[in-house]
Amino acid sequence: MAWLFLILAFFTGPGLLGASASFNSTFVLEMHHLLCSTWLRMASMQQSADWVSDTTGHLPEESLGTAQTIHRESSSHVRLVGGPHRCEGRVEVQRNGEWGTVCDDGWDMNDVAVVCRELGCGAAIWTPSGVIYKPLADEDQKVLIQDVNCTGVEENLIQCEQDEDVYSCSHNEDAGAKCEFPETVQLVGGPGRCKGRVEVKHKGQWGTVCKAGWNLSAAKVVCRQLGCGRAILTQRCCSKSTQGQGPIWLSEVSCSGKEADLQDCPSGLWGKNNCTHDEDTWVECEDPFQLRLVGGESKCSGRLEVLHKGEWGTVCDDGWGEKEEQVVCKQLGCGEPVFVSAKDRRRFGFGNGRIWLDDVYCSGQEQSLEQCRHRFWGHHNCNHREDVAVDCLEHNPDLLGALPADPE
Repeated sequence: MAWLFLILAFFTGPGLLGASASFNSTFVLEMHHLLCSTWLRMASMQQSADWVSDTTGHLPEESLGTAQTIHRESSSHVRLVGGPHRCEGRVEVQRNGEWGTVCDDGWDMNDVAVVCRELGCGAAIWTPSGVIYKPLADEDQKVLIQDVNCTGVEENLIQCEQDEDVYSCSHNEDAGAKCEFPETVQLVGGPGRCKGRVEVKHKGQWGTVCKAGWNLSAAKVVCRQLGCGRAILTQRCCSKSTQGQGPIWLSEVSCSGKEADLQDCPSGLWGKNNCTHDEDTWVECEDPFQLRLVGGESKCSGRLEVLHKGEWGTVCDDGWGEKEEQVVCKQLGCGEPVFVSAKDRRRFGFGNGRIWLDDVYCSGQEQSLEQCRHRFWGHHNCNHREDVAVDCLEHNPDLLGALPADPE
């Protein structure tokens, strides 16, 4: 503190060295208070600078544990990739801005329960292998954590015991999770669950959606979320008998059409709009898409038929290839497709009646043939000698060992 007395001596002259003038003593006390306050602020700023320097590895040792915990919690996220919706898929976590997978060593239902809770999904269903979800993790993507050990009551996966020092764990051991998909949208007042007034659930209560801003892309999301077929109609609702009566939860919904959940689409604030129930939204989807393989020795082999308007019909082979077969085998829960020659295809027999689909095009990533591009139903230039036949392996090897164990 010698520098403090030198400064005070400069301002007060001999007063600090023994003078008794009241002015000098008062001034000395004020200056002492000012300089002490300044010194404390500078010390605090230096401490903050030391904490920020964590990125260079110079965090003060005594505060290392607390600061690292705060940093990890603020930068941690989890997501499920490759599944049919946001509540099922390969588990990926984010650490310091990088997404990576989770090793399935020790992975169990308690861990899945925490993932489901963090994502706002329903109850944990099972612990599938992450390799069943395509596309597989990129070879350059890291496996970020292993030996996860949750009690099942944590709010976030990062609160569970886990090891970030990953060793001898490849992407063949990626963990997966399947949660119940929460029921947050429904179609009400129509002839069946795939046609009706759009309602969404918020704070435990169902309410309608205003037509303002609504379009066919939003209707596609609703149809997909409900497991129905393609969106075929969206319009302003309704007659007095089919109007909603509760809250109008959403308006100005703007979807790209690729979202898995209507709540993933941008919209106005919940419950904040000037709409009336005369502007409720009505959507109609095709019936759920069903398919089967006929004439083979099992459900995984035969002539492909799809159900439309209550009638089974075949699919023309124009443009048909391996990627389309992959989607069919996946949808049926079978293994990988096996090549079927034109000669072998005859053993399944030719169809009769309607040829429903032609010029089907899939990327191979779809979960259902309905998600692939195709001509309008019933439009084709084919005959039944061009019916598609598919032969899949009987079991999907990726699923072996991934099914939930039978209860004891």
